[in-house]
Amino acid sequence: MNFNKTEFYASYGKIEQIPELDFPEIAFSGRSNVGKSSLINKIFNRKNLARVSSVPGKTATINFYNIDKSCFLVDLPGYGYAKIAQHDKIRWSSLIEGYLTADRELRLVMQLIDMRHPPSADDIQMIDFWIETEQPFIIVLTKADKLSKKQREERLNGFKSEIPCFEDIEKVVFSAVTGEGVEQIRAIIEVVAQDN
Repeated sequence: MNFNKTEFYASYGKIEQIPELDFPEIAFSGRSNVGKSSLINKIFNRKNLARVSSVPGKTATINFYNIDKSCFLVDLPGYGYAKIAQHDKIRWSSLIEGYLTADRELRLVMQLIDMRHPPSADDIQMIDFWIETEQPFIIVLTKADKLSKKQREERLNGFKSEIPCFEDIEKVVFSAVTGEGVEQIRAIIEVVAQDN
């Protein structure tokens, strides 16, 4: 699979706009400011494939990217940003919920969590949802470069009690700065796409 052949496909602000697609889908889920756009750009060797916003909570659409005509990466809107108007929160949650409960070829969710901090209540709610619905998912721990080796060990130990079933879930430690975890994520995407 050629990760350089990834193209932005479309953005959708309403669930009824999203068409049926011919390829498997891999969704990226995470709170605002967790580093989703940076991760997407790093994986696909592009500076501006996904727009990195300095304002958390800016992405109000579900964004689709076609990976080498073999699968779609689905970037879900970031959640958990406090300064968003209530009507926007309702629209966003119905958009995310609508996507997740639709009959789609959603093969895998990559749940992003900022490695520097304990998971938020929203993070836990998402993880509980994946477990309850038996949706295959992995956890990607972002911003790993911002921690020392000791801090990293402390956080990994902390997650064991903070995240349900943490030790049973596949995890990738990731840094958009150093590239740690990039090859691991690419390998996972290739396996999911090949299972077509």
